Amino acid sequence: MLSTILIITGSILTILWGLTHIFPTGSVIRGFGDISRDNQRIIRMEWLNESLTLFFIGILNTVTTLVNTSMHLQNSIHLLSAVMLFAMAILSLFTGARINFLPFRLCPVIFSVSAVLLILGVFL
Repeated sequence: MLSTILIITGSILTILWGLTHIFPTGSVIRGFGDISRDNQRIIRMEWLNESLTLFFIGILNTVTTLVNTSMHLQNSIHLLSAVMLFAMAILSLFTGARINFLPFRLCPVIFSVSAVLLILGVFL
């Protein structure tokens, strides 16, 4: 029961952080000032790509936890998702976290907390 709560909590945190990437996309693009249309599209694509990645990780972990799948499959998905979240945290630590804007600085923390919750859910 505790493992399910930890995994669902980590998954929901990941999904919610993915949601926070959708709404400010337009203002983030405008924040770059006068840039080409192609650069605006690239920023939009990358911003939404991270959002979709976070949605997918969160939803995948939620579904595999709630649906009757093998424990080996569940654990593999949770651990691989944690690895991906840690990779995203490291990337964010060396890029976005160096920006003087709080939401960017929170990314490595939120990704790491979600990953730890998934790992704890597997091993507890």
